[in-house]
Amino acid sequence: MASQPSYRIASIPGDGIGPEVVHATIQVVETLAKILGTFQIEFTHIPWGTKYYKQHGRYAAEDCLETLRQFDAGLFGAVGAPDVPDHLSLWGLLLAIRGPLQLFANVRPVRTFPGTKCPLNTATEGIDWVLVRENSEGEYSGQGGRSHVGQPWEAATEVAMFTRVGIERIIRFAFETAQSRPRRHLTVVTKSNSMRNGMVLWDEVAAAVAHDFPDVTWEKMLVDAMTVRMVAKPQSVDTIVGTNLHMDILSDLAAALAGSIGVAPSSNLDPTRKNPSLFEPVHGSAFDITGKGIANPVATFWSAAEMLSWLGEKDAAVQLMRCVERVCAAGTLTPDLGGSADTQGVVDAVCAEIVKLG
Repeated sequence: MASQPSYRIASIPGDGIGPEVVHATIQVVETLAKILGTFQIEFTHIPWGTKYYKQHGRYAAEDCLETLRQFDAGLFGAVGAPDVPDHLSLWGLLLAIRGPLQLFANVRPVRTFPGTKCPLNTATEGIDWVLVRENSEGEYSGQGGRSHVGQPWEAATEVAMFTRVGIERIIRFAFETAQSRPRRHLTVVTKSNSMRNGMVLWDEVAAAVAHDFPDVTWEKMLVDAMTVRMVAKPQSVDTIVGTNLHMDILSDLAAALAGSIGVAPSSNLDPTRKNPSLFEPVHGSAFDITGKGIANPVATFWSAAEMLSWLGEKDAAVQLMRCVERVCAAGTLTPDLGGSADTQGVVDAVCAEIVKLG
């Protein structure tokens, strides 16, 4: 009898409601592993975040990359605190991981989820999209600087860096993602009418890569027009790919259009699998509800399901999502979705559904 596969997961709860939703998710995933009996999973707590920053002067340990490489994947909560500038927290932790580990594919599935109500009357069949975001360069490259600080003529530059290799690998990944979906349709989002260098390169690389995917219907669209299309003609959208900044914005819009950012997951992937990938909810720290016990854990549940699928436990991922969907459909919802359940109440309900699998 073959031994069960075993996975080591770095748990990085971070700030705000991050610890609450990560703790909730660990309970659910450990219950799933126990009931299914098809894999083993071990979570190791890593205390990086604002508290660590205030104690050590940095958001993560100096050897954070070497530490993470010891794990099969990471489950991340949120980063950011009201008393620390956002650019310090983001660059100190999340971007300090994504770039050096080359987690270049940020995947954000969005669909109308049980318990959510799509606010679009144009989405007569609901929403089912996958947004693919270039995650390692572009507008978030960190290139640029400031001069003449404090003077009326102070200047600041923010340089968007695009490389052919960076564009090609994310475009190819997006075509493969579209190819795996029933509609096999991809929209490449740029702004090449006004950004005549980097965005034109995006268009050229997309056209070249498309030749390798004759079974995928593809098109290019300007980012501003894409916002209108997502609202006016949601059924025409399936898989979308774009730059770091453009997809950061469009993915939040997509989650809101689908019903709630509280259920939106994301995956920071290294498709080469040379480095461990990182999975996290989209919603952020949400300090307005921190400590109240009402944070919605569904986005982190879904992120964990994406993690299990990435690790090869696809059946377990499907089973987890079915349990979560049944709980939401039955009305066990946190206040952000119009319900009255607290975080632990959702956890208990999902665990009860998982137990039924046994």
